[in-house]
Amino acid sequence: MTFRLKPAADQAAFLEADRRVQTEFAYHQPGLARRTTARSDDAAWVVIDIWRSAADADACAQRWDDDPVVAGFMALIDETSVTTQRFMTLD
Repeated sequence: MTFRLKPAADQAAFLEADRRVQTEFAYHQPGLARRTTARSDDAAWVVIDIWRSAADADACAQRWDDDPVVAGFMALIDETSVTTQRFMTLD
C-alpha cells in the first residue's frame, strides 16, 4: 500500500498509529510473516505486508475496515492517495 498523509497529519502521531496497527492488529492476523513501513524523501509512504498465502491476505482485508485501531491509522492518511498492489514471489 502506498499513500500520503493528510496535510494536517502529524508524522509522530502517524508513526504511533502505525505502531499500534502493527502490534495490535497486523501481527494478530493468521499468515502474516512480516510487515514494514517506510517513507520516501518526497513524503510518500509504503507499507509492505508479506503473507503466507493470498487467502490469508484476503481474510485480513475482510477485517481491515471494521477494526478501530485501523480506523485511527486510516484517519491520518489521504485516502485519495492510497494505492494497493499485490505481488507474488517467483521462487
